Parts: sequence; C-alpha cells; structure tokens
Amino acid sequence: MNGHQTLTEHIRAQAAATPDREALILLTEHESGLRPETVTYAALDRSARALAAVLARHVGPGDRVLVTHRSPGLFVTGFLACLYAGAVAVPVAPAGGRGHHDERVAGILKETVAACVLTSAAEAPEVSRLLARTGHGDVVCLPSDGPAATADPGPFEPVVPDPGSAAYLQYTSGSTRDPRGVIVTHRSLLANQRAIRQALGTRPGARVGGWLPLHHDMGLVGQLLHPLWLGGTAVLLSPAAFVKRPANWLETVSCYRLTVSAAPDFAYELCLRRVNDSQLAGLDLSCWETAVDGGEPVDAATLAAFAERFAPAGLRPEALTPCYGLAEATLMVSGARGTAGTAVRAVDAAALEGGRLDEPAGAARDLVPCGPPASADVRIVDPATCAELPDGRIGEIWVRGESVGPGYWGRPAETAAAFGCRIAGLGGGYLRTGDLGALQGGRLHVTGRLKDTIVIAGRNLYPQDLERAAQQVSGLLGAATAFAVPGVRERVVIVQELRAGSRYDIDLAALAAAVQQRITEEYDVRPAAVLLVRPGTVRRTTSGKVERAAMRRLYLRGELPALHRRVEPGAEQPLTAGRGQ
Repeated sequence: MNGHQTLTEHIRAQAAATPDREALILLTEHESGLRPETVTYAALDRSARALAAVLARHVGPGDRVLVTHRSPGLFVTGFLACLYAGAVAVPVAPAGGRGHHDERVAGILKETVAACVLTSAAEAPEVSRLLARTGHGDVVCLPSDGPAATADPGPFEPVVPDPGSAAYLQYTSGSTRDPRGVIVTHRSLLANQRAIRQALGTRPGARVGGWLPLHHDMGLVGQLLHPLWLGGTAVLLSPAAFVKRPANWLETVSCYRLTVSAAPDFAYELCLRRVNDSQLAGLDLSCWETAVDGGEPVDAATLAAFAERFAPAGLRPEALTPCYGLAEATLMVSGARGTAGTAVRAVDAAALEGGRLDEPAGAARDLVPCGPPASADVRIVDPATCAELPDGRIGEIWVRGESVGPGYWGRPAETAAAFGCRIAGLGGGYLRTGDLGALQGGRLHVTGRLKDTIVIAGRNLYPQDLERAAQQVSGLLGAATAFAVPGVRERVVIVQELRAGSRYDIDLAALAAAVQQRITEEYDVRPAAVLLVRPGTVRRTTSGKVERAAMRRLYLRGELPALHRRVEPGAEQPLTAGRGQ
C-alpha cells in the first residue's frame, strides 16, 4: 500500500493525507442505545501526540508502558502515544477487582519492568491501589485524559523507530500455561496486516469493527489496527455492551455498514440464543462481507445455525469465515474469505482419534477447515520427532514467515524452545504453535491444543468435543470444561455450569447422569466425574478461551465448589469446607 516501514509512520502519513476522514466511531451505552462519537485522523494524531509528549517526560524509547482502559477511545490514544514516544506498549485488561487479574498484572509488571501505566482519570485510583498492593507503588500511573495529557503538545515530534524494534508486547491468554509476552515488531505487524488483506480481501477505506477486547490480539490487530492501516474506520463498542445485549454487535454491523467483523465461536452461539425475532427483524446484514470466526475451535453446527438464523437479515453463508491465528504470529496464520473457508468436512471419528483425517467408514465428526495459509509457510510436524507429516495426518502446527515475532519478552529458554525451530529438509525459523491440526487439500484443519489433548487407551480425545456433547444434553446447561486427571490411567472430568436462574426444581442427579451417559454413548469413554456448578465457575481468559489447565488444578486441589457431584471411586475431588453438595 505504501513504503512505510513502521506503523508510526503509517498512521502519521494517513493523518496528513486525509485529516478529516473518520478514523474511529466509538459507541457508548446510553438509555436510548449506543451513542456514537466520531474521531478524525487529525484529531487522533493530535491526541496521541499530546499524550506522547507527557509520556516522554516519564519514559524513554524502549521503556515498557502498560496500557489499561475500559474506554476503547482512550485505549487507542494510549496505544498510539506509546508508539509516538518510542515506548513499548503492553496492553492489559482493565482492572476488575478479580484476584487472578491482580496476579496477572503484577506478573507482567515484574517481567517487563514497566516504568508507567496509562489509564483513565476515573480508573486511576483503582489502578494505583492495585500497584500498591502488588508491590509496584513506585510505577507512574498516568491518566490518558488528564489535563496535562490533553494540552497542546507544542513542537513534540514523534520518534521514528527501527522496523525491527518492538512495537508492543502481546501477552498470551494463558489458557494452557502462564501468560508470556510476545514481542511484536513493526516489521511483523505490517507483514501481518498485508496477510490479513490478502486473506480477507479488505479494501482501502473499509469500515471494520466490533466488540472484541483491544488488549487481545484479535481485537487489537484485526479490529483496530487493520482499518487504520487501510485508511478506513474502526467502529468500536465495548465487550460489556456485547455481553449485556448481543444484538448490539449485529446492530452495529447493520447500522454502520461494517464489511468485516470478527468474534470467537462462543459469540456466534450467544447471538443464536439471545437475539430475538424483533431484534432480527431490524437488521440488515447484507453489508457483512466477512464474518470471521476465530480465537477458539470453530463449531460446524454453530456456523450452520447462525447462517440459517440470520439469512432473513441478508447474511450470506459465504460471509462466515473460519480463521486460525495466534499472538506469536502477530495474528492471522490461515483463512480465506468465500465459500471455500466454510466447507464442513466430515471425517471418520475413530481415525480422528488415531491422528488421521479419513473419509467416514463409521461414526463421523464434522471439522471446519480454517482456510489456506495466509502469507505463511505452514507445516504439520510430529511433535516428538520434529519430522514433517504428510497430508491428512494430525500433528503440531508449525509456522514460518515475516509475521512471526522474535520471541517472548524476558524468557530466553521458552523462546529457544518455541521459535526458530528446524524441520529436516526444510531449514529453520519455524514457530512451534502448540496447536494440533492437519493440512489437506491446501486447507488447515485445527483439531485442538497439544497440552489439552486427553489420551485414553491410545485414542486422542479433544476436550472441546466432549464439552459440546455435554452442553447438548439440556438447554439448562451453559459453559463446560473437560480435562483428564492422573491415575493408573487417565480419567475424564466434566465441569458443567448451569445457566443463570436454572438451579431450582431441577433433578441435578439425573442431569449429571445424563451428561455422563451422553459422553459415554458418543465417545465410548465414561467420565469418571461430572460436576454441576454455578454460572461463572468455568474460568475463561480475557479473550474468552476456557482455562482448562487452571480448572484442572482447582479440581485437583479440591477448590471447585459444586452444586452436585457424580464421581466414581478413585476420581474423588478433595472436599473443601462449605462447598455445596
């Protein structure tokens, strides 16, 4: 699109070329609905320079700065201010009073040796208390909307960094292990923007947006930075506005004529359950060219039901676009707009458990391919031998390309283990993703996480399949997680939430038995334990991924309160005081 080698240069050039063009449309909740605020490229550049001038008094080029805002508008200003000041932005979730959030932020502060935290004036007291109680009271807490930060920056000139320098650190979700800070350089960021454009066919000036958290890679890179890179408009509403009323997302697509909007699979399922006929009647989704489904395993049944439900609103089935990506590769690895991306593949269930994609000879499972590689070299590798596997064989997904970052911040051993790996005959430079999948017909089929896989009698069972089977037993059931616990042989545990307001007048024992029976019949494995728990018990990362490893640890420590437990001998969870029975 241009010769710029850093995002800083690109944004500044866009502001100079089209100062009056809409850069952002920020939607905030009011009684009458979502109220828009428009920010032009000139105004965005001006506010970022003003904040960068203040920030530069506290930090130098290369210093790390945490960016934590509930307001999408202030987040954008803070993030760009870091780039303008030459600092390394570290996006984190806004404070929410949760213990594990404090632990996460404290860990990030310690690891990055951050010199400053950018937040809002309203959130500053809460953030200051968090810094004090985690032993980081000496870190500067700077409100992005304070008087000094919004004044005329005067002659301040933004830093122009080296293309290979870190633009920001993207902390991983931590769904299977401790969060790690991926170093995203300007070079890898711009390479991934080109990959997204190629895969999704996005055009200059496009309107792109949604509700995804901006501290997460899909929200930051795909929902915010991609439209700014295109010289288009990012239309943003808060995650809370979506969770409170899922129709807000679809109405935003309809009203503001978004061509691209993305979300994890659970968001599409939530819309199916909570967008009513009256809300549906007011939608026009004919503008929605690319509805990206990514960030977690894609459910074929959810995609089919979503396409059917919203077809009367003008949604075309080919708009639904499963994609695969990860923070270590900046964002996108594979995906393609159009019908090829949504073609569901039926595979033999027994062969899938044995590590192969075969045509069904008996019971079948539906897989949704995540399109062809997008400007990346993708290989499937035996994780034990590091040898490449042929088409149709399931192994670890390895990726090589310009979008892959140089490693993890402050973790040389983990960087060496995951980045720059070699495949015999193909050379080095590969990233080990930790994800399982297979290539067939040029398309990537993602089957699960290497560390989440449950191995029973030589069969590989994928927890998301068991979780979906459990949830289908009754409309009373919400989120679930499945994992294995050790013993003479691995045993499966299902932790299943009841939906809000559904506890009373339910035969919990019968419901737990039905979950156990359903999984036994469908997967020929009998869960050793089924726990029915309150809504909100199943932990998720800030990006919505189930934290199976954390749930397994809680179970083994006896720290999962249950409304009802159906547990077979040998798989008992240690009892905790005061737990519901």
